[in-house]
Amino acid sequence: MNLIRIGTRGSALALAQANWVREKLEERYASLEVEIVTIKTSGDRFLDTPIKAIGGKGIFVKEIEEALLRGEIDLAVHSMKDLPTEIPAGLVVAAVPEREDPRDVLVSSGRRTLEGLPSGARVGTGSLRRRAQILNHRPDLDIVPVRGNIDTRLKKLDRGEVEALIMAMAGLKRIGQEDRASEYLAPEICLSAVAQGALGLESRKRDPVIARIAFLHHAASAVEVECERAFLGRLGGGCQIPVGARAWKSGEQIRLMGMVADVDGQRLFRAEISGSAGQAEKLGRALGEELLAKGADEVLGLRERAMSDGSR
Repeated sequence: MNLIRIGTRGSALALAQANWVREKLEERYASLEVEIVTIKTSGDRFLDTPIKAIGGKGIFVKEIEEALLRGEIDLAVHSMKDLPTEIPAGLVVAAVPEREDPRDVLVSSGRRTLEGLPSGARVGTGSLRRRAQILNHRPDLDIVPVRGNIDTRLKKLDRGEVEALIMAMAGLKRIGQEDRASEYLAPEICLSAVAQGALGLESRKRDPVIARIAFLHHAASAVEVECERAFLGRLGGGCQIPVGARAWKSGEQIRLMGMVADVDGQRLFRAEISGSAGQAEKLGRALGEELLAKGADEVLGLRERAMSDGSR
């Protein structure tokens, strides 16, 4: 194949990610033509609507996956954290490139730290996960819902609409804005989203493009992502409840930290597990089981659902 059509969202971050893949492919294959196809997703069309109200997990990928299945594009470049744990029939995550920094950071006026923000300070985020964890750590802060691309959010900060933002360092780095970060947030304070910082290159099963992009696959990043996604999968996959996870692979071992909370951060469950990297999926599911046993099933609504099903 001499042409690869890459499907992506139209945000600055998504285009930066897609163009990075295009550049790598063109460097590798001198005669290859790579075309970027911009696709508007549900998540992009309803920027003033909370993600949960639009449909939750999958709102940034559904239209792109449909284009892939119709043969309108050959490869989709996603932020891996946007991909539901269930991939549509006929599609596959063909490669996971080396992961960018997955940590969350504080971006604030005056470069204040989280501890340095005054009581009542407005902190912007559109993430329930970030909201819950920050409120658990600093219940005196005012968490303000903020959506839109990275530049839009930074402009809200610069205009004084909020005193601080919680953002992903990976996104800031990919658009050259990493110097805006005031402080890295420790995972014990704000654990990152499942697969944050990782890209997922999705294709049709058995498509020739899979062999073309194999050189971009980064085994260690893929194992970390597999572990985190298995954890999320055990908790229900697409649940719109604050869930965070971070895996660290070191040699043949892997450590996973997981978190589940209610939306106001009043109940927060956190635990860790370690083991063989060859058992990444099993470890992720085991940590999910542990948090469910500690009471996270009640936060997730699984206990009530099970009782309701049992009474029928």
